[in-house]
Amino acid sequence: MGRLINGPNGPYIGKAGSYIGYVVNGVGYIKGIYKRRTKAPTKDEAFNREKFAVAQRYLRSLIYYVKPGFKGYNPRFQGFAAAKSYLMRNALKVIDGKIVIDPALVKISFGNLRLPDDIKCEFQEPDIMRVTWKPSGIGASDQAMILFHNTEAADPFGSVYGNYRQSGEETVVVKNPHGTTLHGYLAFVAADRSRQSDSMYLGKFEF
Repeated sequence: MGRLINGPNGPYIGKAGSYIGYVVNGVGYIKGIYKRRTKAPTKDEAFNREKFAVAQRYLRSLIYYVKPGFKGYNPRFQGFAAAKSYLMRNALKVIDGKIVIDPALVKISFGNLRLPDDIKCEFQEPDIMRVTWKPSGIGASDQAMILFHNTEAADPFGSVYGNYRQSGEETVVVKNPHGTTLHGYLAFVAADRSRQSDSMYLGKFEF
């Protein structure tokens, strides 16, 4: 039995006949009851499923970054689902029949908060990544979201809510960096968590 919410003219939740009603982010949806498919997927369908799986695996270890980073991305979806949608449309490529993801095109945050000027990144022995930027009185309490990602090991290092914008720098300890490749990203989140910036790709660091 379905359950009406917001009166007879509002959406319903639950099963009604051969349909199911549900609400996501305040928007009502209706879909047919799932029917088990007996046909094998076509070649294109199987390849699209693999694209979906590659994007899912890539972002799985970054969920604590992209969940707040893609907050409010779209009225219909946000967070992990939005980050995956963005990745599939902008950073996922097919080269010689192989699905690859370009880390330089990946975003861990999407929004209109302004990034600071003069952003720089450097490695300091033995295991410190140091990111600096020009401090600003505007949005001084915004916090840095910083990530260094070893894509081969699906191993992220960083902080979702790091130093304040006014501090002008953030450092991240990376475990056993030598012999690895890290991809760096920086974004900022408003103090009241109402919005965030686009993330900036800091570069590829090979040790």
